[in-house]
Amino acid sequence: MKVADVMTPRADVVTVSLPGTRDDVLEYLQERRFSAVPVVKDEDGEEVYRGLVSRSDLIENPDEDQLALLLREVPTTTGDTDIVDVAHLMVAEGARRVPVVDNDALAGIVTVTDVVRAIADGDADGDATCGDLARRDVNTTYVETPLTVAEREIGYADVPYAVVLDDEAEMTGILTEPDVIDVARVVEGEDDVGASVAGEDDEWMWEGIKATGNRYFPTRNVEIPSEPVREFMTSDPVTLTKRRTAREAAQRMLEHDVEQLPLVSGDDLAGIVRDVDLVASL
Repeated sequence: MKVADVMTPRADVVTVSLPGTRDDVLEYLQERRFSAVPVVKDEDGEEVYRGLVSRSDLIENPDEDQLALLLREVPTTTGDTDIVDVAHLMVAEGARRVPVVDNDALAGIVTVTDVVRAIADGDADGDATCGDLARRDVNTTYVETPLTVAEREIGYADVPYAVVLDDEAEMTGILTEPDVIDVARVVEGEDDVGASVAGEDDEWMWEGIKATGNRYFPTRNVEIPSEPVREFMTSDPVTLTKRRTAREAAQRMLEHDVEQLPLVSGDDLAGIVRDVDLVASL
């Protein structure tokens, strides 16, 4: 199976254009629950692919508003690449989505979910068992942890989730990056830049210019609620047992629109299976 058979074609890909701002991306991530948005630019009447902005980029750079400074370069592929080869590329590069580019033009995008769907449909190998695929190191947080703190924990752990534990250290829910993005909002304010005015030859002249006539300049930030995680988590998450296959896990992920499923042994949390683990099994 080729990338062209599973990718989302350009006509159906939502993009943002340079120049742009954080607002342009946040709108799509919240309203359509996308994990990333490709960035394009018009150059002499031709659309040119420039990079991606993901929900992680917004979370990790809360003070940055300019789209050009938020986007990042990621590996690209072509439509005639085999789906297993692009799966290997995703694993090697740690990429959840790979733009499909033809002569600098965006032809489409292939994502981890597209590969998971190929596994679920039987178009890619899905015979591995979840017991063999599951990660034993599970990122967790406490149910009463403020969301602002849990968001930082997720960022430092470099995973898109946290299993939520109650007072008895039992699993009571799961918090994901989309849960955080859903309640984030852009706020505007002012920062004090001081009153000293630099001279024209001063290395820090820009600070002096900002301070002339007005000690403040407008800022834009992403604000995250500080209420406890329990108010934003998904309670009673869908789970797996070790005997389930990768294909069954893929089908369950697609059915419930999730990127990871906790692995349980009886009532105990035993690990977690992420969509990228299914991709890595190919």
